[in-house]
Amino acid sequence: MPVGEHGLLLEVGSGEAVEALHAELLRRAAARTLPAVREIVPAARTVLLDGVADPAALAAELVTWEIPPLVHGDEEAVEVPVRYDGPDLADVAGLWGVTPQEVARIHSGTEFRVAFSGFAPGFGYLTGLPERFHVPRRATPRTRVPVGSVALAGPYTGVYPRSSPGGWQLIGTTDAVLWDTAREPAALLTPGTRVRFVVAEPTGPEGREQ
Repeated sequence: MPVGEHGLLLEVGSGEAVEALHAELLRRAAARTLPAVREIVPAARTVLLDGVADPAALAAELVTWEIPPLVHGDEEAVEVPVRYDGPDLADVAGLWGVTPQEVARIHSGTEFRVAFSGFAPGFGYLTGLPERFHVPRRATPRTRVPVGSVALAGPYTGVYPRSSPGGWQLIGTTDAVLWDTAREPAALLTPGTRVRFVVAEPTGPEGREQ
């Protein structure tokens, strides 16, 4: 679908299809076989192409593409140390039918991938948990979620890069800096990045913003 004069919004059927399409667009851009595009922005079910010189011509070409299944490479995963001390840990354990210690073991034993970014600068929507571990948002959102909170909602895991309101289930905390404008890229977790959560030793409240 056209978006303004120089954009296209590509709709697909699933998050997995988005990841495969995004990877193929990046591959073709790197190989210089994709017409010039200023930005490629994945979301839950769409990919936005912005800065396209001739959107109609590119749209006609895109419908002829065969998108190969996503093949995960051997790129190094970003490790995020996490203390499984979140206020919703026991509730998530109940939803999963396991102990809080098992929640930590299952979550830290899963390899995640950043499907897309949004909500706040540096906030990545991470996929990887099997469907049986998907959880609903909280019935009543919190007015303030502390920076560094590791949270679950639906099929996603996320880490709050700054203090903000939020309705996700909080299972842990991390000291990792998710957004730093002095870093390139500023976001620690960018679309396509492999991520592993590593169990960190508990610390006292004096070591974190509360």
